[in-house]
Amino acid sequence: MRIALGLEYDGSGFCGWQTQPQGCAVQNALERALAEVAGEPVATVSAGRTDAGVHALAQVVHFDTGAQRPDSAWVRGVNALLPAACAVNWSRQVPEDFHARYSASARSYSYMLLNHPVRPAVDQARVGWFHLPLDLEKMQVAARLLIGEHDFSAFRSSECQARTPVRTLTRLDVSRRKDCVLFDLCANAFLHHMVRNIVGCLVYVGKGRYPPEWLGEVLAGRDRNRAAPTFEAAGLYLSRVHYDGRWGLPDSPRATLMNMAH
Repeated sequence: MRIALGLEYDGSGFCGWQTQPQGCAVQNALERALAEVAGEPVATVSAGRTDAGVHALAQVVHFDTGAQRPDSAWVRGVNALLPAACAVNWSRQVPEDFHARYSASARSYSYMLLNHPVRPAVDQARVGWFHLPLDLEKMQVAARLLIGEHDFSAFRSSECQARTPVRTLTRLDVSRRKDCVLFDLCANAFLHHMVRNIVGCLVYVGKGRYPPEWLGEVLAGRDRNRAAPTFEAAGLYLSRVHYDGRWGLPDSPRATLMNMAH
């Protein structure tokens, strides 16, 4: 049978999602816990591979198993075996043709940026930080230039393995709550480092280094060297994976970044 799980994790103590020989990834921890509950080895497939230091509010994975277990075993039983920084939120038996990655129609990421003269301490692994004032309106104008289907080569890391740099970005909202600037993005898929590179460029616009139209020029130029440096991982969250309703999966994550913002 095929089981889908929804999970959240604080990525600061892991070396990313994808399994590593040294066993330090979220996938390593999850598969160890699942194998103990199932009584057999378990291999998981995720909706998205988050980098080291990147968090998830709503990661989705699937796995196949011959073990008959109630949903409570895949949630509370697995959670009892996971590190404190990772938790399964829900479990569903799904059809054999469901695929956590390929059945997803879109993904949403959020980036939380502390915009304050003094760097964070308690939240240093959970938010990005920029010390100078940012012009929210200019950042919003620039963000609108990226909406639609484009070649996002300028925002793609040199290590990206995607077959095409073309992506359809349907949402890029920039908002503020007190000292936090929140970037909410939704696309059919994202390139490696795409969100963090976009955030870096928007910060360049916000601090006045470039006008909003510069971002459109960077996009059109398709040259990574013209864009801003990659922003830090700490503030990035996989906030939702979108699926057709026919799969019967929970529609939204348990938490939202706006609820977490100060």
